[in-house]
Amino acid sequence: MMMASAHLDTFARDNLPPEESWPDLLLEGFDYPERLNAGVELTDAMVAKGFGDHTALIGNGRRRTYKELTDWTNRLAHVLVEDLGVVPGNRVLIRSANNPAMVACWLAATKAGAVVVNTMPMLRAGELAKIVDKAEISHALCDTRLMEEMEACAAESRFLKHVIGFDGTSNHEAELDRMALEKPVRFDAVETAQDDVALLGFTSGTTGTPKATMHFHRDLMIIADGYAAEVLGVTEEDVFVGSPPLAFTFGLGGLAVFPLRFGATATLLETASPPNMIEIIQKYKATVCFTAPTAYRAMLAAMEEGADLSSLRAAVSAGETLPAPVYEDWMRKTGKPLLDGIGATEMLHIFVSNHFEDHTPACTGLPVRGYEARVIDAEGQELPRGEVGRLAVRGPTGCRYLADARQAEYVQGGWNITGDTFWMDEDGRLHFAARNDDMIVSAGYNIAGPEVEAALLAHPLVSECAVIGAPDVARGHIVEAHVVLCDPAAASDETIKALQDHVKASIAPFKYPRSVKFCDSLPKTATGKIQRFILKQQAEAAAGKP
Repeated sequence: MMMASAHLDTFARDNLPPEESWPDLLLEGFDYPERLNAGVELTDAMVAKGFGDHTALIGNGRRRTYKELTDWTNRLAHVLVEDLGVVPGNRVLIRSANNPAMVACWLAATKAGAVVVNTMPMLRAGELAKIVDKAEISHALCDTRLMEEMEACAAESRFLKHVIGFDGTSNHEAELDRMALEKPVRFDAVETAQDDVALLGFTSGTTGTPKATMHFHRDLMIIADGYAAEVLGVTEEDVFVGSPPLAFTFGLGGLAVFPLRFGATATLLETASPPNMIEIIQKYKATVCFTAPTAYRAMLAAMEEGADLSSLRAAVSAGETLPAPVYEDWMRKTGKPLLDGIGATEMLHIFVSNHFEDHTPACTGLPVRGYEARVIDAEGQELPRGEVGRLAVRGPTGCRYLADARQAEYVQGGWNITGDTFWMDEDGRLHFAARNDDMIVSAGYNIAGPEVEAALLAHPLVSECAVIGAPDVARGHIVEAHVVLCDPAAASDETIKALQDHVKASIAPFKYPRSVKFCDSLPKTATGKIQRFILKQQAEAAAGKP
């Protein structure tokens, strides 16, 4: 039974899927008061606990304490309610790169009881319109440097009535900032229910009609009190850095929720390239890093050239499966494990992870506290240890799509079916094989692309690679590797044969790439995930498939 909502605009709760189609929620050990506002918990409550003078955010040349962040967000919340007419339950879109102003706007809207939709800065008007229409968004807060596409979206929208700019550079010269300067630093936050929707996360892999995942105020606390506390052991001394956008739940958790929950510091980079992250790690002695395996490869190279990343005590890898060679190189260089994990927008954050005391190469690890996982067949029956099947998971968070029939695909029998293929070893550790749609069937053999990628990455000539199934008349599909070389000049037929022979010697010979294509770079999302579907589309087009 859900609690009495504080939302006056009931759109979010009205569009939750029927409760009988929700996954089982395992909430034991995650106890919160009936009235809970995540924005308050991460600001005012932290000041009340004595963290007022601690640095909360670093970005765009400024440090901000918890007291400054609290005052800033309370002023902004006043503007939202008193000047822009935001009422609890309204959807508020935020458009910005990673910077302190974006975090402040998110917290302010959350305090006002709004349902926040954080969006990527590179989205165009047409892409924004799909999100606005799906969530019936009435208000948008936008970095003034990104206004053009936002205003173009609003001009055509029947839902979006208020677009106001903020200054992402922290100069406070935009309209929202000027209005906030006139407001008091105290704000009576809306006493939302712990199961009021606080956040809509649009899935990064969405094509066609976007899918929006619905997350409660308590969910934002659960990922911190579960994963961040249990796996990372976050303390007030930690300094966070990372590359994932705050628009994605992986980034929002790792670069905002986790540090702010424990009185730690978040450093925010608008352009989180490996060189920029390396600079920040060295400058601020960052201790916790969230990024993708490709960035860790760049960091390993930088350490060879003298970069000092010894302050990092926790390096979290997600977004892409972590190849064993990267893990092993990191262990050799630092003496510390790279903590591979898997999460999903539907689950909000990481639910299976390696731990400091339990980590293995080419292994995703054990379920995080509160979660259960199993490997199942197509009928939903649990498979014996060692057999490859679909990953099913349940825990204190879970999938609730906004008004979407695809709920029945993701949640089956109370379990979240993540779309990943895994196998479980005798000790209960989970090992990634592929996305369910990334298994390559070639001449009757099932071949996991990531396994071939890991073999290729162990070759000294290979910088990055992506493996797909390319159409083939004789075999149905063949294994095709798209390879970025450390030295592009090494591209040759001899190198192709050397790589093929290396794979044959590393794993079962039938898995070797029959096609090797060299490229300057691989297509990726903003979170660092390789977009293999683009490579697949290119291969299908080359084969003449529609």
